Amino acid sequence: MADFFAMHGYAAYVWPAYAVFAIVLIADALTPLFARRRVLREIDSRQRRAASRKPT
Repeated sequence: MADFFAMHGYAAYVWPAYAVFAIVLIADALTPLFARRRVLREIDSRQRRAASRKPT
């Protein structure tokens, strides 16, 4: 098992590559969620501004 984790001497290159891949994959999955929240907040604020401008 130790030989597997050592990657025949290439562990210093392989494991950081896996870590970067995992970080990018997680960021790629979370970005649309944050963008959706931002867009919904913008729509809500525009609707509130439009509602406050209407004469009653």
